[in-house]
Amino acid sequence: MLTEEFAMKTMDVTALVFAAMLVSAAGCATHAPVAPSDVPAGLRAPPDQTLALATRATGVQIYQCAPRKGQADAFEWAFTAPEAQLMDDAGRIIGKHYAGPTWESTDGSKVVGEVKARDAGPDSSAIPWLLLNAKSNSGTGVFTRVTSIQRVHTEGGNAPSSPCGRDNMQQVIRMPYKADYYFYVVKP
Repeated sequence: MLTEEFAMKTMDVTALVFAAMLVSAAGCATHAPVAPSDVPAGLRAPPDQTLALATRATGVQIYQCAPRKGQADAFEWAFTAPEAQLMDDAGRIIGKHYAGPTWESTDGSKVVGEVKARDAGPDSSAIPWLLLNAKSNSGTGVFTRVTSIQRVHTEGGNAPSSPCGRDNMQQVIRMPYKADYYFYVVKP
């Protein structure tokens, strides 16, 4: 009986030690986001801000064939909105990106941005890299205190190369894209 009781206690202690090791390892796997080092100077966040969140977006840039402003007989693919999912470094969906431009977290917080600076980026077949200022924030969560947003490492998303004219006016095309978004807050 004493041997059986000792074996049961040993198994309980072993299980607890193993669980503690798993929790400890999981804690080591999480890390603070690192700001990209390949961003042009004009797209860097102000020095009084620090990186709070890095995400990968996968989605589409939406374009509509429309008359060119001021030229009723000329047509162009006009950008209307982005539509993308935001993912963390493990590939879990943590929010979405849509018209505004707006970024909304699964915690309900939102930030709406306005473009401050742009750079063509290294890939001419991709949408430009951007620095945006927060125009408004709402909710309580990850985007509540965001003050600047970078869009870098873009892939795809440019306007369609197909013809746009009177025959297909109002046609909507969704161009696949990917980008990294970096969200900054004022340093404490």
